Amino acid sequence: MIALTDHAEGIVLPVRAQPGARKCGILGEQAGALKVAVTAPPEDGRANKALVETIREVLNLKRSQVDLLSGPASRDKRFLIRGILKADLAQRLAELL
Repeated sequence: MIALTDHAEGIVLPVRAQPGARKCGILGEQAGALKVAVTAPPEDGRANKALVETIREVLNLKRSQVDLLSGPASRDKRFLIRGILKADLAQRLAELL
């Protein structure tokens, strides 16, 4: 189960990143976080940008709805998701997994 938490501006989505993968996509759930693979290397923030785009695409969100909150240099990251109800986000994640 992915541990979604409330935030003053939306919902916090924990993510476990896998940069440098063969293809982008959702790999499942790991330790309460959404595991996301991206092809971009972890250099100059390229993997973080690719993570935002991948999350945005798979959850059918606008670019302005997804922001990195913490963990820019770590595999464990927290993303702020705006403009969606927690129940709706949980439903979209359940459909992916």
